[in-house]
Amino acid sequence: MRQDGFRAEEIDTSRPHPARIYDYLLGGKDNYEVDRDAGDALAAAAPEVRVGVQANRAFLRRAVRHVVGSGVRQILDIGTGLPTSPNVHETAQDVAPDVRVAYVDNDPIVHTHAGALLSRSGETSIVLGDLRDPQAIVDHPDVRRIIDFDEPVALLLVAILHFLTDAERPGEVVAALRDALPTGSYLVLSHATGDFADRSAAQAVYSKATATLNLRSHAAVGQFFDGFDLIEPGLVQAPFWRPDAPPPPGSDEIGFWGGVARKAG
Repeated sequence: MRQDGFRAEEIDTSRPHPARIYDYLLGGKDNYEVDRDAGDALAAAAPEVRVGVQANRAFLRRAVRHVVGSGVRQILDIGTGLPTSPNVHETAQDVAPDVRVAYVDNDPIVHTHAGALLSRSGETSIVLGDLRDPQAIVDHPDVRRIIDFDEPVALLLVAILHFLTDAERPGEVVAALRDALPTGSYLVLSHATGDFADRSAAQAVYSKATATLNLRSHAAVGQFFDGFDLIEPGLVQAPFWRPDAPPPPGSDEIGFWGGVARKAG
Protein backbone atom coordinates (compact mmCIF):
# COMPACT_ATOMS: atom_id res chain seq x y z
CA MET A 1 0.00 0.00 0.00
CA ARG A 2 1.39 3.39 -1.00
CA GLN A 3 1.23 6.25 1.48
CA ASP A 4 2.63 9.71 0.73
CA GLY A 5 4.49 8.17 -2.20
CA PHE A 6 6.10 5.20 -0.38
CA ARG A 7 5.31 1.51 -0.17
CA ALA A 8 6.17 -0.52 2.93
CA GLU A 9 8.64 -2.62 0.95
CA GLU A 10 10.50 0.55 -0.01
CA ILE A 11 11.64 1.13 3.57
CA ASP A 12 15.41 0.71 3.49
CA THR A 13 16.70 -1.25 6.47
CA SER A 14 19.91 -2.32 4.74
CA ARG A 15 21.67 0.96 5.53
CA PRO A 16 21.69 3.03 8.70
CA HIS A 17 19.34 6.00 8.76
CA PRO A 18 20.22 9.19 10.67
CA ALA A 19 16.90 9.23 12.56
CA ARG A 20 17.38 5.66 13.75
CA ILE A 21 21.04 6.22 14.68
CA TYR A 22 19.95 9.24 16.70
CA ASP A 23 17.22 7.19 18.36
CA TYR A 24 19.78 4.55 19.35
CA LEU A 25 22.20 7.13 20.76
CA LEU A 26 19.34 8.58 22.82
CA GLY A 27 18.62 5.12 24.24
CA GLY A 28 15.56 4.43 22.08
CA LYS A 29 14.37 1.09 20.72
CA ASP A 30 13.11 2.03 17.26
CA ASN A 31 16.24 1.04 15.38
CA TYR A 32 17.91 -1.89 13.65
CA GLU A 33 21.21 -3.69 14.09
CA VAL A 34 22.69 -1.72 11.21
CA ASP A 35 21.77 1.52 13.03
CA ARG A 36 23.20 0.30 16.33
CA ASP A 37 26.46 -0.71 14.64
CA ALA A 38 26.69 2.73 13.06
CA GLY A 39 25.92 4.40 16.40
CA ASP A 40 28.66 2.43 18.13
CA ALA A 41 31.12 3.31 15.37
CA LEU A 42 30.11 6.96 15.65
CA ALA A 43 30.67 6.93 19.42
CA ALA A 44 34.09 5.36 18.91
CA ALA A 45 35.01 8.05 16.38
CA ALA A 46 33.55 10.94 18.43
CA PRO A 47 33.43 9.99 22.12
CA GLU A 48 31.31 13.02 23.04
CA VAL A 49 28.48 12.03 20.68
CA ARG A 50 26.18 10.45 23.28
CA VAL A 51 26.28 13.44 25.61
CA GLY A 52 26.11 15.61 22.50
CA VAL A 53 22.80 14.21 21.26
CA GLN A 54 21.38 14.51 24.77
CA ALA A 55 22.52 18.14 24.90
CA ASN A 56 21.01 18.79 21.48
CA ARG A 57 17.71 17.30 22.62
CA ALA A 58 17.76 19.44 25.76
CA PHE A 59 18.46 22.52 23.62
CA LEU A 60 15.39 21.65 21.54
CA ARG A 61 13.18 21.46 24.63
CA ARG A 62 14.46 24.78 25.99
CA ALA A 63 14.03 26.48 22.63
CA VAL A 64 10.48 25.16 22.25
CA ARG A 65 9.56 26.42 25.70
CA HIS A 66 11.01 29.82 24.80
CA VAL A 67 9.16 30.29 21.51
CA VAL A 68 5.87 29.09 22.97
CA GLY A 69 6.41 31.33 25.99
CA SER A 70 6.90 34.18 23.51
CA GLY A 71 3.42 33.61 22.14
CA VAL A 72 3.85 31.27 19.17
CA ARG A 73 1.10 28.67 18.98
CA GLN A 74 2.13 26.62 15.95
CA ILE A 75 5.30 24.67 15.24
CA LEU A 76 6.65 23.14 12.03
CA ASP A 77 9.26 20.52 12.95
CA ILE A 78 11.17 19.28 9.89
CA GLY A 79 13.42 16.27 10.39
CA THR A 80 11.62 15.34 13.57
CA GLY A 81 13.16 11.88 13.90
CA LEU A 82 11.63 9.08 15.91
CA PRO A 83 9.37 10.12 18.80
CA THR A 84 11.38 10.59 21.99
CA SER A 85 9.46 11.66 25.07
CA PRO A 86 9.10 14.41 25.99
CA ASN A 87 8.70 15.24 22.32
CA VAL A 88 7.98 18.62 20.78
CA HIS A 89 4.21 18.68 21.15
CA GLU A 90 4.41 17.43 24.75
CA THR A 91 6.98 20.09 25.62
CA ALA A 92 5.04 22.83 23.84
CA GLN A 93 1.65 21.87 25.24
CA ASP A 94 3.03 21.85 28.77
CA VAL A 95 3.51 25.59 28.28
CA ALA A 96 0.34 26.26 26.27
CA PRO A 97 -2.17 23.44 25.66
CA ASP A 98 -3.44 25.00 22.41
CA VAL A 99 -0.13 24.69 20.53
CA ARG A 100 -0.38 22.90 17.18
CA VAL A 101 2.55 20.90 15.78
CA ALA A 102 3.21 19.57 12.27
CA TYR A 103 6.00 17.01 12.12
CA VAL A 104 7.86 16.22 8.89
CA ASP A 105 10.40 13.47 8.21
CA ASN A 106 11.58 11.55 5.15
CA ASP A 107 11.83 8.12 6.80
CA PRO A 108 8.67 5.99 6.37
CA ILE A 109 9.51 4.22 9.65
CA VAL A 110 9.43 7.56 11.46
CA HIS A 111 6.13 8.31 9.74
CA THR A 112 4.64 5.03 10.92
CA HIS A 113 5.82 5.28 14.54
CA ALA A 114 4.92 8.94 14.90
CA GLY A 115 1.57 8.43 13.21
CA ALA A 116 0.62 5.80 15.77
CA LEU A 117 1.75 8.06 18.62
CA LEU A 118 -0.10 11.10 17.35
CA SER A 119 -3.29 9.43 16.12
CA ARG A 120 -5.18 10.55 19.22
CA SER A 121 -4.37 14.24 18.83
CA GLY A 122 -6.15 16.58 16.43
CA GLU A 123 -3.57 19.29 17.17
CA THR A 124 -0.69 17.42 15.53
CA SER A 125 0.11 15.86 12.17
CA ILE A 126 2.96 13.79 10.76
CA VAL A 127 3.93 14.26 7.13
CA LEU A 128 6.27 12.17 5.02
CA GLY A 129 8.32 14.80 3.25
CA ASP A 130 11.84 15.79 2.32
CA LEU A 131 13.61 18.96 3.41
CA ARG A 132 15.17 19.16 -0.06
CA ASP A 133 11.72 20.09 -1.41
CA PRO A 134 10.62 22.85 0.98
CA GLN A 135 7.72 24.06 -1.16
CA ALA A 136 6.15 20.60 -1.13
CA ILE A 137 6.31 20.67 2.66
CA VAL A 138 4.73 24.13 2.90
CA ASP A 139 1.98 23.12 0.45
CA HIS A 140 1.24 19.71 1.96
CA PRO A 141 -2.43 19.51 3.01
CA ASP A 142 -1.59 17.89 6.36
CA VAL A 143 0.82 20.73 7.09
CA ARG A 144 -1.76 23.29 6.03
CA ARG A 145 -4.36 21.61 8.22
CA ILE A 146 -2.23 22.40 11.27
CA ILE A 147 -0.21 25.46 10.26
CA ASP A 148 -1.70 28.84 9.32
CA PHE A 149 1.08 30.67 7.48
CA ASP A 150 -0.65 33.99 8.12
CA GLU A 151 0.22 33.67 11.81
CA PRO A 152 3.68 33.33 13.44
CA VAL A 153 5.23 29.87 13.18
CA ALA A 154 8.20 28.32 14.98
CA LEU A 155 10.25 26.46 12.36
CA LEU A 156 12.43 23.75 13.86
CA LEU A 157 15.48 22.60 11.87
CA VAL A 158 17.21 20.74 14.66
CA ALA A 159 20.12 18.45 13.72
CA ILE A 160 18.88 18.11 10.16
CA LEU A 161 20.68 20.57 7.85
CA HIS A 162 24.00 18.77 8.30
CA PHE A 163 22.50 15.92 6.29
CA LEU A 164 22.28 18.15 3.23
CA THR A 165 25.36 18.50 1.06
CA ASP A 166 26.45 21.89 -0.24
CA ALA A 167 25.31 20.74 -3.67
CA GLU A 168 21.79 20.39 -2.28
CA ARG A 169 21.87 24.12 -1.47
CA PRO A 170 20.80 24.10 2.19
CA GLY A 171 20.95 27.89 2.32
CA GLU A 172 18.35 28.13 -0.43
CA VAL A 173 16.21 25.53 1.34
CA VAL A 174 16.20 27.57 4.55
CA ALA A 175 15.53 30.78 2.61
CA ALA A 176 12.50 29.22 0.90
CA LEU A 177 11.09 28.18 4.27
CA ARG A 178 11.90 31.59 5.75
CA ASP A 179 10.03 33.32 2.95
CA ALA A 180 6.94 31.23 3.70
CA LEU A 181 6.92 32.45 7.32
CA PRO A 182 5.21 35.65 8.44
CA THR A 183 6.80 38.34 10.56
CA GLY A 184 7.13 37.30 14.18
CA SER A 185 8.01 33.69 13.33
CA TYR A 186 11.01 31.92 14.83
CA LEU A 187 13.77 29.67 13.53
CA VAL A 188 15.18 27.08 15.94
CA LEU A 189 18.28 25.50 14.42
CA SER A 190 21.12 23.24 15.50
CA HIS A 191 23.92 21.86 13.35
CA ALA A 192 26.88 19.53 13.80
CA THR A 193 30.34 21.04 13.48
CA GLY A 194 33.98 20.01 13.35
CA ASP A 195 35.10 23.29 14.91
CA PHE A 196 36.28 21.61 18.11
CA ALA A 197 37.92 18.44 16.81
CA ASP A 198 38.71 16.55 13.63
CA ARG A 199 35.56 14.51 13.04
CA SER A 200 36.38 13.05 9.63
CA ALA A 201 36.10 9.54 11.11
CA ALA A 202 32.57 10.35 12.29
CA GLN A 203 31.71 11.61 8.83
CA ALA A 204 32.98 8.33 7.39
CA VAL A 205 30.36 6.42 9.42
CA TYR A 206 27.61 8.29 7.59
CA SER A 207 29.15 7.56 4.20
CA LYS A 208 27.40 4.18 4.47
CA ALA A 209 24.12 5.65 5.69
CA THR A 210 21.13 6.99 3.77
CA ALA A 211 22.50 10.54 4.21
CA THR A 212 26.00 11.91 4.60
CA LEU A 213 27.17 14.07 7.50
CA ASN A 214 28.27 17.53 6.37
CA LEU A 215 29.97 19.40 9.19
CA ARG A 216 29.94 23.21 8.99
CA SER A 217 31.75 25.99 10.80
CA HIS A 218 30.21 28.58 13.10
CA ALA A 219 30.34 31.13 10.27
CA ALA A 220 28.68 28.77 7.79
CA VAL A 221 25.91 27.82 10.22
CA GLY A 222 25.37 31.49 11.03
CA GLN A 223 24.50 32.15 7.38
CA PHE A 224 21.36 30.02 7.74
CA PHE A 225 19.96 32.78 9.97
CA ASP A 226 20.03 35.38 7.18
CA GLY A 227 16.74 37.29 7.35
CA PHE A 228 16.30 36.49 11.05
CA ASP A 229 17.48 38.29 14.18
CA LEU A 230 19.33 35.98 16.55
CA ILE A 231 18.19 36.31 20.14
CA GLU A 232 20.61 36.16 23.07
CA PRO A 233 22.99 34.43 23.52
CA GLY A 234 23.25 34.08 19.74
CA LEU A 235 24.67 31.03 17.97
CA VAL A 236 26.47 29.02 20.65
CA GLN A 237 27.26 25.42 21.50
CA ALA A 238 23.94 23.76 22.24
CA PRO A 239 24.51 23.15 25.99
CA PHE A 240 25.17 26.85 26.51
CA TRP A 241 21.98 28.17 24.91
CA ARG A 242 20.04 29.46 27.93
CA PRO A 243 20.82 26.43 30.13
CA ASP A 244 18.33 25.68 32.89
CA ALA A 245 20.85 23.51 34.75
CA PRO A 246 24.64 23.29 34.84
CA PRO A 247 25.84 21.99 31.44
CA PRO A 248 27.14 18.40 31.60
CA PRO A 249 30.87 17.74 31.91
CA GLY A 250 32.64 17.96 28.58
CA SER A 251 30.10 20.39 27.13
CA ASP A 252 32.84 22.59 25.73
CA GLU A 253 33.74 19.72 23.37
CA ILE A 254 30.22 19.11 22.07
CA GLY A 255 30.11 19.71 18.34
CA PHE A 256 26.63 21.18 17.97
CA TRP A 257 25.93 24.83 17.27
CA GLY A 258 22.49 25.98 18.32
CA GLY A 259 20.54 29.20 18.02
CA VAL A 260 17.07 30.73 18.01
CA ALA A 261 16.12 33.72 15.88
CA ARG A 262 13.03 35.79 15.13
CA LYS A 263 11.87 37.02 11.74
CA ALA A 264 11.47 40.75 11.95
CA GLY A 265 9.24 42.89 9.74
